[in-house]
This record gives sequence, structure tokens and C-alpha cells, in this order.
Amino acid sequence: MHLLVTGFEPFGNDQFNASGETVRLLPEHINDHQVTMVILPVSFQRSGEVLDALLQEHQSDALICVGEAGGRAEISLEVQGINEDDARIPDNDGAQPVKQPIVHGGETCRRATLDPEMILKALHQAGHGAYLSEDAGRFVCNHIAYLAYGQQVPALFIHVPALRPAGQKATVGAETDRGDAALRVQSRTGYTFPELVEALTVVLESLSDQTK
Repeated sequence: MHLLVTGFEPFGNDQFNASGETVRLLPEHINDHQVTMVILPVSFQRSGEVLDALLQEHQSDALICVGEAGGRAEISLEVQGINEDDARIPDNDGAQPVKQPIVHGGETCRRATLDPEMILKALHQAGHGAYLSEDAGRFVCNHIAYLAYGQQVPALFIHVPALRPAGQKATVGAETDRGDAALRVQSRTGYTFPELVEALTVVLESLSDQTK
């Protein structure tokens, strides 16, 4: 089984992105699964182009896309992607779309094509804090979620907390959660990078039953 896992490069004023760093730390083989890890650009235009090229290059059995959410202390599994780009800040190419459709004439929303509830159960059984989310924001994370959920390969987008090395603080976050949503009360204070890698490994191990 081949699993394609993507994270993102840093964006905004940050020099670090927890999704990309966590994805880089994943092993290339998990059980009998071959894992390919790729870092996507934080670009409304180029991220989708890179994803399409990756899916053409690899005969993947499942796609896991990972982004970071500055206002969340737990892993969140994105149930849907919304057909709208609405950027609070420019992407890394300087683009800042306002209420623009991702796909003209496309569905208002697309649902995850891997079962998020099954993956959530696996995370909880392994002792990881996680929940289902109905809103991936309107930045490049949501953009990729919407595009991924329209592919033939089963896909799920996952947000991880915006962890930083000691002494650093994330300046991003409103790209995912706006207003009161960013103040969500969490049941745990946060993850460490080894715990995030362990959690994503649990996710990948759980995919066998969904992709048979």
C-alpha cells in the first residue's frame, strides 16, 4: 500500500510550520505501507498544481494532507472543504483572494473521502486528543482540503497544533479559526513533536481497513 502525506512550508512571518516538520519526521515505511512525504507550497495556485502532479506520479492508495492551526491545541480531522478562498493575509506568492471560489461551478462543499470517524476512534484508542472539525478556514489548508476531496484517491485533511521550538511563538492561527472559534477550550494543553509523529503514525496505520 502506498500512502501520500503532505505538509506545508512556513508562511506569514513565521519561519516554521508544524505540519511540514511533523511530516518530515515520519518513517518511510509503516507496517507494510510505503509512505511518501512531500511539503506543499503555501500558495493558492501552486499547492493544487503540486498535488495534482504528485497524484499523477504516485499510484497512491490514500492521501493524508496535514496543515497547522494556531488556535487549536488538539488534532482536528476536517470533515469537509468549502469552495471558497478568503485570505486574511497573503499567501507566499503574495496572492490574497477575497471570497473567491476554488472551482467555478463546483460543489459548495466536498466531504472527506476517508472515514474521519474511524480515524478519530483509532486516535482516541491510542490516547491522543483529537476531534472532528467542520471548518478548515478559508486559507490554503481549506483550499487543499477541497481539492483533495475531489480526487479519486481517498483523502483526509488533518490540522495539527502550531507547535514551535522552545522560545518561539506562532504568529499564525486566524487562517483556520476566526473570532470565538479560536478560543475553543481544549481538554489538553498541547502536543509535543514526538506525540504528533506518533499520532500521524496511528492515522496511517488505521488506513488499511479503509483502502482495501
